[in-house]
Amino acid sequence: MTCQLTLRTTGVIVDSQLKHKHEAKVDFDADLGEKYGIEKGVLTNPSEGEIYAPVGMWLEAVDLVLSRLREDGLDFSRVKGVSGAGMQHGTVFWSQQAENLLSSLDAKKSLVEQLEPSAHKDERKGAFSHPDSPNWQDSSTQKQCDKFDAELGSPETLADVTGSGAHHRFSGPQIMRFKAKYPEHYKETSRISLVSSFLASVFLGKFAPIDISDVTGMNLWHIKEGKWNEKLLALVAGGEDGVAELKHKLGHVPEDGGASFGHISKYFSQRYGFAQDCNVIPMTGDNPATILALPLQASDAMVSLGTSTTFLMSTPQYKPDPAYHFMNHPTTAGLYMFMLCYKNGGLAREHVRDAINGNKTDRSWDKFNEIALSTPPMDQKSSSDPMRMGLYFPRPEIVPNVRAGQWRYEYDSSSNKLNQTSAEQSVDADARGIVESQMLSLRLRSANLVSGHEVNGKKLPPQPRRVYLVGGGSANPAIARIIGDVLGGAEGIYKLDIGGNACALGGAYKAVWGCERRGKQTFEQLVEERWDEDAFVKRVADGYRPGVFEKYGEALKGFAAMEKEIVESTSEGATTTGGVFMKNEHGQGAKN
Repeated sequence: MTCQLTLRTTGVIVDSQLKHKHEAKVDFDADLGEKYGIEKGVLTNPSEGEIYAPVGMWLEAVDLVLSRLREDGLDFSRVKGVSGAGMQHGTVFWSQQAENLLSSLDAKKSLVEQLEPSAHKDERKGAFSHPDSPNWQDSSTQKQCDKFDAELGSPETLADVTGSGAHHRFSGPQIMRFKAKYPEHYKETSRISLVSSFLASVFLGKFAPIDISDVTGMNLWHIKEGKWNEKLLALVAGGEDGVAELKHKLGHVPEDGGASFGHISKYFSQRYGFAQDCNVIPMTGDNPATILALPLQASDAMVSLGTSTTFLMSTPQYKPDPAYHFMNHPTTAGLYMFMLCYKNGGLAREHVRDAINGNKTDRSWDKFNEIALSTPPMDQKSSSDPMRMGLYFPRPEIVPNVRAGQWRYEYDSSSNKLNQTSAEQSVDADARGIVESQMLSLRLRSANLVSGHEVNGKKLPPQPRRVYLVGGGSANPAIARIIGDVLGGAEGIYKLDIGGNACALGGAYKAVWGCERRGKQTFEQLVEERWDEDAFVKRVADGYRPGVFEKYGEALKGFAAMEKEIVESTSEGATTTGGVFMKNEHGQGAKN
């Protein structure tokens, strides 16, 4: 069984053969929005850039999703193990009373009324020293991010140590800000959890460790050395004297992503009928869980086409850069998870669709798709025409770090000339352009992680072996085709069709592996033995097309130059790193 806690709560049950058996969902807005005053699962404080969620809402959602699983016919006594996933980077602050409360829950009462009985922030009576958790969209930590980038000498050094440059949403800067803004709440905090370890703690009835993959989304973990970085802890804690206290609040991090934390809390046995020996398997972040939804081979890529666009690869190569993220693989030592995350994904594509349709009420993609597929790559009607390219950001973006806006350019690859064009050109050109722009950015930043492949005796240029699509946009055939044109895919483009729950399904597979692995059997070995690819995966488009893939390769240099010019024109000075450009202030890189 898995429990997913992201923008909604989803419970998914699979059997030992990884067959889907039960599923239930709780939509935060629809089910709990009126009670908690949230919109799209969060509360906002625009004056400080804060975006956060009430932890009590998550507790209520756990009870509710389990009740709906029972209504779906689930016999909880047959559940052998529970794992799960939570949105990455959210931070939960437990009170001094928390562990006692977790271990003594009354099965006749709900989680929320026992763990979060107080609705007043200044009157903490429950299991949390602070009632809210920062959301991944939070942007309140710019000052802290600047200090993180500077602490080890440069953003590049920070990325080399922790896998990422400093980011607003990462837990290290968030904890640092929390300590400064709420010193009394920090003092009263006994344990700091991520959303994944918070969820595991609830099921376990005591504090659960942070997962070996999720910990690398904090800007605090030294990936190569496998331990907390003392200098960064001191930065957060306000000096070396506070390091021991902070380390105690964070707890230890087990290396084995599949070793049981122990048996489920008696609360869940008594309230729902879980077997007393049901194991709680380490829970991880939503992106690491997503990569577990299918046994990715090295050089395989997964593109999540949701509101945001996320690009994931499983790779043995550790080549960190502030432009992207490297994280420990959630199950397999020696593998890393490469991740790129963009705020502008589906929203940007929908803006173009609406403009083409002439209104925001017509949600059909038919006209968009027709125009996109009839437009030649880079809108080059002949080889002598310039390549048309642009950036489309309805929201401020993090890759590259620029304000909201649209920019359009022409690029002559033969002369390497780049010229900005009028923003008033026909909107039809944007149908293919928006998808090209998003995929060129992915290709630019993953180029050093892919290798050549041999297909039917022919050696192909470096590209992913397969590209798997998930999320709402994966159902669009035109988008799939253009993704294959730009990114390649030696064996093609595939849609992972699991009802939009790759994250939840990955967590369920993790539970099976944690409970049933034999000796040193890897996650990939177990899943490959039992996973029915034909039931979930469908080839939806060609990948590599000779000539087309190479044409987009020629466009990369112009695309990188365009990004640089846009960043420099919207900020005061810039430096470059890995194709991503960041504003400088007194030598420090500004971050998302």
